[in-house]
Amino acid sequence: MLPETITVIEARGHGGPEVLVPATRPVPVPGPGEVLIEVKAAGINRPDVLQRLGVYPPPKGASDLLGLEVAGHVVARGPGATRYKEGDEVCALTNGGGYAEFCVAPESATLPVPGGLSLVEAAALPETVFTVWHNVFERAALKPGEWLLVHGGASGIGTTAIQLGHLLGAKVIATAGTAEKVRACEELGAVRAINYRAEDFVEVMKQVTAGHGADVILDMVGGDYIERDLRAAALDGRIVQIAFLEGSKVELDLMRLMMRRLTLTGSTLRAQSAEAKARMARAIEENVWPLIAEGKFKPVIDSTFPLTNAAAAHARIDDPDHIGKIVLVID
Repeated sequence: MLPETITVIEARGHGGPEVLVPATRPVPVPGPGEVLIEVKAAGINRPDVLQRLGVYPPPKGASDLLGLEVAGHVVARGPGATRYKEGDEVCALTNGGGYAEFCVAPESATLPVPGGLSLVEAAALPETVFTVWHNVFERAALKPGEWLLVHGGASGIGTTAIQLGHLLGAKVIATAGTAEKVRACEELGAVRAINYRAEDFVEVMKQVTAGHGADVILDMVGGDYIERDLRAAALDGRIVQIAFLEGSKVELDLMRLMMRRLTLTGSTLRAQSAEAKARMARAIEENVWPLIAEGKFKPVIDSTFPLTNAAAAHARIDDPDHIGKIVLVID
């Protein structure tokens, strides 16, 4: 028997973590092709922070609640949802609404919890794995033996990209801002991690690769990193922009892009079609889930917080010292 009302986290205006407060709402109802998940854990991601700040509104028709990834048990199915049955443990990429005791998700973007993982660990997978898979392996077409440069290596995206790049045959270099984060990146499989506060990543990239440069660069920083990425890239290199922590408006001399045949691209995940996300989900289940089942890849969890203390969890993600993912937990 499902409850009539549930606890959710609402953003009462835009601003700092303090705008996130518990509230009560009716249980959501799954629509066609959707499943209703009793949430046991929900991952926190940078797009949640941007939505909290008021600069990344949800797409039309999506929940106004924060939360783009959850893990828990299927408790109901909408028309046409046939893969999972009630009680199945799943993790899902949602269109919003994850900061709640129950959440609806497209069945096509819902995956079984990989063997050997807890629900807390599973909740840290969808948003980051979908983002990394699509941008690094689909858009940038990273190949075994190539050099991958990951900015923000100690973030949830960064720790995922380092592990997957390494496991799928690339040579990974990462940037990070402290000695502790540098060690963490190298323990995850980076050939070399660069403390960007003390070293120039362009020069180190050239030294480590014997002048070759990065075949693929995953950049969430933006700002002056974009011009430096052009200098760090290899001939025919691909630069993928997924965020702009230091700003998106820059002045560039694109002659280097033309002369070195570089590709500068980027994407957001949330606004992509259900069909695109379903395609990504199939590829991830085929290529990434076996690595988890074999114990080769595991999400890095920085910390967990109760759902009702979402404000503290957001204070933690705002803290630049965190390493890996922050997860909300529901008992």
